[in-house]
Amino acid sequence: MLRTVAALTMATMVMTSIPALAQQGKDECLLASQNCKDQVDSIQQKIAKLNKEIAKGKKVYTPTEIKVLQGKLREVNNQLDDLLKPGH
Repeated sequence: MLRTVAALTMATMVMTSIPALAQQGKDECLLASQNCKDQVDSIQQKIAKLNKEIAKGKKVYTPTEIKVLQGKLREVNNQLDDLLKPGH
């Protein structure tokens, strides 16, 4: 009986923690523009955040998600380059 209770308790703990583990460490605002809540970053802050998230690699993100973050980083870097061009 004690084994059954322990097994059920362990199974419950595992099942309730799976969604949290799947999202652990992901920045949904950067990745999918979700859960941003009035978040306004400078271009430099966004570049730093994207670099930080990309550095987490496959431990946190899927290869597809990493490509999305890298694409967003390229876009932000291009925006910064445009702003820094002479005569702008």
